[in-house]
Amino acid sequence: MKRIVLFLATNLAIVLVLSVTMRLLGVEPYLTANGLNLGSLLIFAAVMGFGGSLISLAISKWMAKKSMGVQVIETPSSSTEVWLVDTVRKYATEAGIGMPEVGIFPSPEVNAFATGANRNNALVAVSAGLLNSMTREEAEAVIGHEIAHVANGDMVTLALIQGVVNTFVMFLSRVIGHTVDRVVFKNEEGHGPAFFVTMIVAELVLGILASIIVMWFSRQREFRADRGGASLAGKGAMIAALERLASVHGQPLPDKMAAFGIAGGSPQGWKRLFMTHPPLAERIAALRAVR
Repeated sequence: MKRIVLFLATNLAIVLVLSVTMRLLGVEPYLTANGLNLGSLLIFAAVMGFGGSLISLAISKWMAKKSMGVQVIETPSSSTEVWLVDTVRKYATEAGIGMPEVGIFPSPEVNAFATGANRNNALVAVSAGLLNSMTREEAEAVIGHEIAHVANGDMVTLALIQGVVNTFVMFLSRVIGHTVDRVVFKNEEGHGPAFFVTMIVAELVLGILASIIVMWFSRQREFRADRGGASLAGKGAMIAALERLASVHGQPLPDKMAAFGIAGGSPQGWKRLFMTHPPLAERIAALRAVR
């Protein structure tokens, strides 16, 4: 889903900026100048890791609006906009959250997303393609799905999970770099090139492994949001919406696009570990099994 990609990309950029800033200020080299202080390093990694994820959460709504060209509906100017705002208001009230901002973004893809730093100050946006391709009943189910994401606090939970994995990636990569520098290259003072090269490689490898955890959570939240959408718009409508998505995306999306679609892709084998969404067939089956 678009909000996941935007969040992760923003988080990565902020962590990199923070890391470079701390290095320029001499904070990070100070931690390892005369050996590795694990306690101080863990605190440093936690500040950096959670800092990146929490800042990206705080600006997630602004980033989504700017990057996707969302036109927020201040005053509805058509019957479609009136229906859209009224539907969001109705479901937000039923879910017990504050009224989100409502917007439309110009994309032919059938898509929608919700984002925001807290459940009472969110943004729900749908694509022009969704409004043109779905029936009102199906579109209402998708809106219910997005409202469920907000009510479940998925973005906050994602930020916390991302903060934890950021922390351990940064911590372990520096421990590995220090160990290689001392044990393999016998560098006894400060850190040589081996530390920095090993640290960067370890960050890349550990970052990929950590993303498996984030993607697992992303898939689980889709099942929960499907159930939430079904409770708001009706189980039949939610199943019909998922079936419509399956017909629109009958063939798997290209890898570079799969994470951006509300339907996700359908990779096989080890690629399934990096899916942001479960396959639509699994989501439909899971929803049918709900009593």
